[in-house]
Amino acid sequence: MKNIDSRSHVRGESIYVNDIPVRQDTLFGVVLGSPVAHGKLHDIDFSEALKMDGVEAVISAKDITGENQIGSIIQDEELFADKEVHFVGMPVALVCAKTDAIARKALAKIKLDIEELRPILTAREAYAEKKFISPSRTFKIGSTDAMWEKCEHIIEGQAEMGGQEHVYLETQGAYAYMLENGSIKIHSATQATKHVQVGASVVLGIPMHKIEVDTNRIGGGFGGKEDQATHWGTLAALATNTLKKPLKLILSRADDFVMTGKRHPYSFDFKLGLDKNLKILCYQVEAFQNAGAAADLSPAIMERTLFHGTGSYHIPNAKITCHSCRTNLAPSTAMRGFGAPQAMFALEAAIMKAAATLNVSPLEIQKRNLLQESDRFPYGQVAENCNAGKCWDTAYKKFAVEKLKKEIAAFNKNNDHSKKGLSLFPLCFGISFTKTKLNQGRSLVHIYTDGSVSITTGVVEMGQGVNTKILQAAAKTLSISPRRFTIHSTNTTRIANASPTAASTGADLNGKATIMACAALLARLKDVACRELKGRDPDKIEIKDEIVFHRGKKTSLKWEKLILLADEARVSLSEHAHYATPEVHFNKATEKGHPFAYHVYGTAVTVVTVDCLRGTYEIDLVKCVHDFGTSINLDIDIGQAEGAIVQGIGLMTIEELLVDPKGKHVYDSLSSYKVPDIYFAPKTIEVVPLDSKPDKLALLGSKAVGEPPLMYGIGTYFAILMAMREFNPKMKLPLWAPLTHQKCLLSLYEGYGEALK
Repeated sequence: MKNIDSRSHVRGESIYVNDIPVRQDTLFGVVLGSPVAHGKLHDIDFSEALKMDGVEAVISAKDITGENQIGSIIQDEELFADKEVHFVGMPVALVCAKTDAIARKALAKIKLDIEELRPILTAREAYAEKKFISPSRTFKIGSTDAMWEKCEHIIEGQAEMGGQEHVYLETQGAYAYMLENGSIKIHSATQATKHVQVGASVVLGIPMHKIEVDTNRIGGGFGGKEDQATHWGTLAALATNTLKKPLKLILSRADDFVMTGKRHPYSFDFKLGLDKNLKILCYQVEAFQNAGAAADLSPAIMERTLFHGTGSYHIPNAKITCHSCRTNLAPSTAMRGFGAPQAMFALEAAIMKAAATLNVSPLEIQKRNLLQESDRFPYGQVAENCNAGKCWDTAYKKFAVEKLKKEIAAFNKNNDHSKKGLSLFPLCFGISFTKTKLNQGRSLVHIYTDGSVSITTGVVEMGQGVNTKILQAAAKTLSISPRRFTIHSTNTTRIANASPTAASTGADLNGKATIMACAALLARLKDVACRELKGRDPDKIEIKDEIVFHRGKKTSLKWEKLILLADEARVSLSEHAHYATPEVHFNKATEKGHPFAYHVYGTAVTVVTVDCLRGTYEIDLVKCVHDFGTSINLDIDIGQAEGAIVQGIGLMTIEELLVDPKGKHVYDSLSSYKVPDIYFAPKTIEVVPLDSKPDKLALLGSKAVGEPPLMYGIGTYFAILMAMREFNPKMKLPLWAPLTHQKCLLSLYEGYGEALK
């Protein structure tokens, strides 16, 4: 089945926030952000801005009728800067005008009196000054202290991983207007309708039932619209409530770059111990998370870093510590992978350094330490249906790795200034929200008397094809044509208290709730059919392809007639179902539990070519064996995997976030911040499904696919390093991602003269 949104997307008919026809008297909002990263805000003078024709109001902290607070996990984030500013771009005021152009001109008329203070920009600097978002945490297994003396080889080092801009196609935005009786409706580009509803409720000081949040779809999110969309939806609602007029607030790309948080930069200190057979006995890592100026989702992201600290390997003695550090950057936020890519990169960096030190292939260390069935993770959960080794072996054989190694060796021997490198990257990624209460989904299903069906769930469609999968699950459960269904927008009045569409759980949680609702409706319809056919046992009734079967025999009773009979019999044709993932739990006091419904496994093979004169590189191929379970829509799943791979490659190579000493982003547009394009993408991407068992907690056995494949991009980084070491074996390993062309060039010639000797 094809993605149900494809036709409307390519015809330009899909409706996003900025496509909603504006109401009469709609105003347009533009946010004034702080020009400095840290300072005391003494005064805001917007008298000149208010004199401009078309400017209706300038709203600031003084206009808030509730609390000036939008923090979700920790209440530490102001909607508007009040007495201090904490990052460049922090909202200080909102100009409301008759056009967007007028509002932007008015920004220049506003005068800010800010006493500038020294900003803290790096996690290590914040750690030294004891600036923390939340208490540090440690996951342990075994005893590292007791095992170091038993290690034949001990490798120590540091690694750095930069942040990443989300670059969703649709920038942040919202449109708000008044309803009756003081209620407000917010059309929000959000992954979390409840977050926007709660934020507006707190800031306006009105109950949640007075605020309706509606999201038809969003043009990409990648985590950037999970918590950070709350700001813009709440600002729009505040202006609407204050002025009693509709307000549209759509960020420009430049404003979005400056004002929104990115993926968390991390810094690591690691120590790795191996025995003489290259088995990892000990691993210790200390991670310094750059959380930015407010908590946002940093405590949860730090937690997932801890959960994925040992990657796809069994390490009997491990100690993983993470510090969430407060700096003067925009609050770092969720991004595809949610803390796991950073953890996996640190461990792979340690393995790479060990391999270079011991003069062995990293593949030898990786292969000997892969997870096996019933191995225990540091957080207490046991690996079940573990496919780590199966994915590795399948990829190694299917993609002819031994042949690739020989071809690469021959190429490198015959080329002085171009070198090829090969890497394998094993994946193990846990699926569930690590905050147990979020693992719940809801679905509201109506069957209309003409036989058509509508579905509303708590999941947000953001291009990942989740609506298509939910429709497929419903059509299969009821055994009727997919053409009978429509999927409605995500709306807080139809589905209350919805969990965010995040953590790769949207299809599992909301799809299973949809199956439950459809199953309940199906049971009622079987009772109706049983009575109509004069049967005695509803269990002997089946619906197959819209036709009722009784005791295995086809009858004349069809779907549309059955629905009319049910309506005449006053049988409910509506059902609201709630699904909560069973088995998951976690105790933060002991840092042990069973936090994940299941794990996704895979292995990526990557080959690159480095131009050692210029420091540039090309990605020849990325080929993966990926554990989809039993995919219900392989086209969508492979598309998600391919997109994630390229996004992961961007994270590890050319996407560099640079900040100047004043805390201002050096790159603030797509002309300077580089993302992978068609010329940079791998020449070959191949994703092969692993022949694996379905998981009972996945939607119809089809495992989550949103986040896990992004990690395959990490393999590109280490393939480049392998090629660089072929050119200069004496070079110092630059364990600092992203490995841009500039870093590549400079690293290639460190100690090059000595290498020539």
